[in-house]
Amino acid sequence: MPKHHETRPLPYTPDQMYNLVSDVAAYPEFLPWISAIRVRSDDESEMVADMIVGFKGIKESFSSRVHKHRPDYVRVDYLDGPLKHLHNEWRFRDDGNGGTLVDFEVEFEFKNRLFEMLAGQMFDKALRKMIGAFELRAAELYTESGNSSSSAQSAA
Repeated sequence: MPKHHETRPLPYTPDQMYNLVSDVAAYPEFLPWISAIRVRSDDESEMVADMIVGFKGIKESFSSRVHKHRPDYVRVDYLDGPLKHLHNEWRFRDDGNGGTLVDFEVEFEFKNRLFEMLAGQMFDKALRKMIGAFELRAAELYTESGNSSSSAQSAA
């Protein structure tokens, strides 16, 4: 089962990173391979969402439950779709210097062994691309050179 864990220091507050990661409805705007999101329910502590992911002509849909605890963590647990298992967790810790230590963990397993083999071969590259997309989005939203929506996002 592919698994990954890493910690990265980022120059944004835990609240800003929480806002970015918990805004699941915005994922199609900046994450590769995500073509659509449907949020079925959402409140301060939990969201249920359906996501359509596409790669090289293959499209799959899956549902997940997103547990939210502002500004400490966002945890995603798999409900239904082509996977056997998915767990994804983001933890945000103040680094004491105005930034955040972001702990990111993901593990998943496909029901289909062919998908599992393909995913294993591309896992590192896809993961780097996805993490890079989150970092780029944070820079766009929360730095002075980014777009003007940063104050609206950080106030949310």
